[in-house]
Formats: sequence, C-alpha cells, structure tokens
Amino acid sequence: MKKKVFVLGLGLIGASLCRAIKNPSIELSGWDYSEETREIASEVGLVDQIASIERAPEMDIIILAVPVLSTLHYLHELARLPLKESVIVTDTGSTKNEVMKLAKTLPFTFIGGHPMAGSHKSGVKAGNPNLFEEAYYILTPPEGTNIDPLMELLEPTRAKFVVIEPESHDEIVGVLSHLPHIVASGLVKMSDQLTEDHPRATQLAAGGFRDITRIASSDPQMWTDILLTNRSILLDLITGWQDEMSKIRESLVQEDQPAIYDFFSQAKHSRDHLPTKDRGVIPAFYDLYIDIPDIAGAIAKVMTLISEAGISVINLKIQETREDIFGVLELSFKNQADLEKGQLLIEEADFRCRRRS
Repeated sequence: MKKKVFVLGLGLIGASLCRAIKNPSIELSGWDYSEETREIASEVGLVDQIASIERAPEMDIIILAVPVLSTLHYLHELARLPLKESVIVTDTGSTKNEVMKLAKTLPFTFIGGHPMAGSHKSGVKAGNPNLFEEAYYILTPPEGTNIDPLMELLEPTRAKFVVIEPESHDEIVGVLSHLPHIVASGLVKMSDQLTEDHPRATQLAAGGFRDITRIASSDPQMWTDILLTNRSILLDLITGWQDEMSKIRESLVQEDQPAIYDFFSQAKHSRDHLPTKDRGVIPAFYDLYIDIPDIAGAIAKVMTLISEAGISVINLKIQETREDIFGVLELSFKNQADLEKGQLLIEEADFRCRRRS
C-alpha cells in the first residue's frame, strides 16, 4: 500500500520538497491557499492530487510548508481532526521554539523541521528538486520520537540531517540568519533617503551594496512571522548589535585608529575562517561575474556557450558601474555544479571570470 503524504503550502519550499520526494511508492497530495498556485501545481503534475485539509485524516505524513504563524494555525486545525494514530506531522519553519511548545499539547506526533535552504526566487514555479542537496536539514523531535519514517521520506532531498534542541536552533539562526536580514533591510531603508537626495545612488548601488543587501529581497510575511516567533532572542541580539555599533562609533569620535583597525582585523579573521564548502543558514547565491569587452556579440557568445551546454541561468544582470573598456555580466546559476561548469566553458572562450568571495 502506498504511503500517503500531504504537503500543505506549495511555495518555493513546498514545491521543491514535492519535486524531490515524488515517486511511485507514495501518493502525494498538496494544498495551497492560492487558487492560482493550486492550478499550476495541478497542471505541471507537482502532486498526484490537490486535497484540502479535510483529507488530513487519510494521511501518513503531513508537511506544513508555510510561514511559522500559519504553521501554528494549521496545527490547531489538525488537532481537531481524527488523524491516524501513526501520523507524523512536520513543518519547515525558520523558528522552532514556539512550534515545539505547542507540539507538547498536540494529540499526534510532531517533528519540527527546518531545511536550511532557499532562493531569491519564490512561488510554486521556483520549485527545484535539488534545492536541499548538501544543505543542512534541522530536525527538532520530542525526546524519544522515532524520526526514521520522516528521514526515509526526505532522503531523496539529499540533505544533511541534524537533530538539535529547538532553543539552540533559534539562537543559532537568530545570529546567523535573522539578524543579518534585519540589518540588510535596515541598510536598504537608509538608502531610500539617500536616493531622494542623490538620484544616481541607485545606479551606483548595483555593485557591492546590492550584493550585501540581497537577502533583503525576501518574503515580508515570512520574515514578520520569524521575528515575532523569535522575539526574545532577537531583542537580545539587536541590543548586542547596537552595542557593537556604539563601540565603533565611539572609536570614530575619539579617532582611535588602533581600535578601528582591530574592529576590521578581527572581522576579517573570522570571515576568512568560515567554512567554504558547507551551505549555511542564509541561502547561497551561485553568481559568476564575467568581464565583457566592448565588442559586438560578446554577451551573445557567452549566453550561446551556456545555452548549448544545457546549463540553466536563473538570473542575468549587466552591471553599469565600470568606467573602463569592460562591462560586467552577472550570471546566477541554480547550483554550484552549474556555476563551475559554466565558468570552465566561459574561461575556455578567453573571458575572465570571478565568483562571489
């Protein structure tokens, strides 16, 4: 008999999970609040059938691939339904403490989950079966819970599973993901005023500023939920960040050159010793920067090489901040393998490339 799996939420994460785990041995059902998303999922065969939450009692495994506050809502809804005694319910949310507190009161088995992968693309059309490959997939099961059936279902994602306490999880992602998103969004908001005073600032921001604030282009509803469900940890982290900024401000006021140097030296040392192979909390961007000479057909040549090799490019941008004879073509790939293959082809054609460091 086929195992019945229900994915509730068919955005980027839900759709990517469906594409990764769908196989003849399971009956895969899906649901999304968006009628358009449901129609697309049905048309492209993302799931075997579209099913509402009322079908949950038939399911063996239920995955809630929705924002955290929506997860809390659906857990209350599921608690009112006569689910199977053997059912496993899991989620994909970025915070775990609030969800796991509720899980203690639920009449079914709940295993907290957080696939630490993402993309600057969103929606059902962005679903990618390789999204979770080599990414950490955090699980926060209650003590004594058998996680083997869930891990068996998720094995095709090729993720690296890690079991951790929910409190530790929220503190770690607070520092490594949530606070950086707040800072990036704050910098973008500051640039809005700059643009009003200096209209050319937008053009100049196409370089490094655009790179360091890229994570600000995330789903506002998702990040609202994340902040509210990781509130206490983030309040402490923001206070710590403000303290750091106060210290560097005081160093500037005092013109304390050694202190300023130490600030950047310590940061450089820590940044240079970060792991380079493992995928972390913030979604990776597989970008390649190519120097394009001012010669007719140069960009077309690069894109022809990529196309003929069957490599998918998910974004293309021409940077206009250079003032010499070279422009810069920025290509974004789906994964590291495509980036490396594309770079080799382009360099063999005598174009100079570099990656994001």
